[in-house]
Amino acid sequence: MSQPESAEDVVVGVDLSGAPKRPTGVCVLQGNRAKVSTVYEDEELLALVDAHAPVLVPMDAPLSLPPGRKTLEDRNGEHLRPCDRVLQKMGIRFFPITLGPMRMLTERGIRLKGILAEMGYEAVECYPGGAQDVWGISRKQHDMEGLLKGLRKLGLRGLRKTANDHELDAASGALAGRWFLEGRGEMLGDATGILMPVVE
Repeated sequence: MSQPESAEDVVVGVDLSGAPKRPTGVCVLQGNRAKVSTVYEDEELLALVDAHAPVLVPMDAPLSLPPGRKTLEDRNGEHLRPCDRVLQKMGIRFFPITLGPMRMLTERGIRLKGILAEMGYEAVECYPGGAQDVWGISRKQHDMEGLLKGLRKLGLRGLRKTANDHELDAASGALAGRWFLEGRGEMLGDATGILMPVVE
């Protein structure tokens, strides 16, 4: 994975929904300036990414399958990926990708990752809730105001009180991506695992 040419390079964080009819949060992060928005259709998301030419697209959606599984319909394979097992060891809660509601999200995420790759953009899996745990800030389901304050304390600028939960998770993903590019992050499990910030 290439390193950014400068701190002004753009990272686009995406809090992907399982279906286009549900809101997807997006955060365009340039330097420490975050601009968030909500989109729905694949075409909206892809056009927004293309308009900003990011060096990295951290996406809150499973972007790989467990070892041995060719598809989600394969009932005989593993339920957990190497990165999922690392999350377990870290004590970070998550939903296995073979769980009912996660299947649609996984399929959409993997498909969009492929399209973005064809467009010349690198999408990597991130987990905003896990990143928030690592940073020691609130998750959205516990304290939205606390999450906003936490992200601001970490240096993000431009976030408003009107930002919704999807947008704040997208901002968390974008910030995790920025940290990774600055050498303050890691890929859990393997190169196709989950991007996670590292706090010294």
